[in-house]
Amino acid sequence: MDIMLQLKILGEMLLALILGGIIGFEREAANKPAGLRTHMIVAGSAALLTGLGEVLVMQMSIEESLIRADPIRMIEAVITGITFLGAGTIIRHRGKDQIEGLTTAATLLLVGAVGIAVALGQFVLAIGATVVVLLILRVVKQGEEKL
Repeated sequence: MDIMLQLKILGEMLLALILGGIIGFEREAANKPAGLRTHMIVAGSAALLTGLGEVLVMQMSIEESLIRADPIRMIEAVITGITFLGAGTIIRHRGKDQIEGLTTAATLLLVGAVGIAVALGQFVLAIGATVVVLLILRVVKQGEEKL
């Protein structure tokens, strides 16, 4: 693999780590089960896996293999792993109609999507999604508390 391509993927991973960390910081400040490091690692791993998926597709195209590359499967695999991780943050209290951790699980899924967006070069989309989610987590939360 070309060293420049590897550095590009690493740079995308770092940006995804930063964007995931911004959302993770908010979760950490709210004392939620998955915080700064978890969100950073999920976003970074999604970007890395997406970048590696692109490399795999390029290599398979060059070799003209009989195997058909489907980039959507790579994204599906990333999302499956993240949802499994997110399920671990959801807690249901016995005897009560109370469930905790759904928003954190949702933010894990979102930072995975942010990581994929970064790896696909969709930087404005990734940064915009990060800002929108922060607004949802803070502004909508304040509105809910007032209601």
